[in-house]
Amino acid sequence: MEKIRLQKILSDSGICSRRKAEEYISKGLVKVNGKVAKLGDKANDKDVIILDGERVRYTKKRRKIYLMLNKPRGYVTTMSDELDRRCVTELLEGVEERVYPVGRLDRNSEGLLLFTNDGKFANDIMHPSRHISKTYRVTVHSKVTDEQVVRLCEGVELDGRMTLPASVDVEVDSPDRSVMRITIREGRNRQVRRMCEAVGLEVVRLRRTSIGPLKLGMLKPGAWRELTAEELRAIRNAIGNDTNR
Repeated sequence: MEKIRLQKILSDSGICSRRKAEEYISKGLVKVNGKVAKLGDKANDKDVIILDGERVRYTKKRRKIYLMLNKPRGYVTTMSDELDRRCVTELLEGVEERVYPVGRLDRNSEGLLLFTNDGKFANDIMHPSRHISKTYRVTVHSKVTDEQVVRLCEGVELDGRMTLPASVDVEVDSPDRSVMRITIREGRNRQVRRMCEAVGLEVVRLRRTSIGPLKLGMLKPGAWRELTAEELRAIRNAIGNDTNR
């Protein structure tokens, strides 16, 4: 079998995305035949690949899985946690294949979270150039002003650069509580919370309701289901993939 790059092997094996695999390799957590690997190294199914002390079983022939989970608050979006906090993977009871989250939601956020063992699919959704929309229902501890809405729509400065224009609809507007539907087209760390903080709004609840054409719907908190064929076609069209792959 022809040798391929290690990050692709880790991704194809359903362990992590290619980007995360590159991170593991850079940190010296991957060994091939007993030697610490470096970025650019290649291997095949005849090589012994170890990730953080655990052998990677590489096979290209496996069923690709695409799931959506309604993440409750209180769970971290990691495969395991050194602080012994609850991880989202604990909610995937009955999923036999190893899958990993596509992107993340912070511990206090909830809502739609995708899982897959298809590395290319995950990378395409997360890649900044795709501008896949993500919609959130955001509750804040105050009345939202027109000026704050305009600033959120036009973009605020985070980490020295402006966010892309967003869509903001105010659904509940009262003196001590407001609810907004915010749609963004990028995925910076804790972006919606930080955007609100930048304009003086304190977020008390944040729930992601859609990713591109995929909608959370009536899925109960903590529950998961596989994406339908129609949903897969829709999200692949959104990221520009061939729907027949």
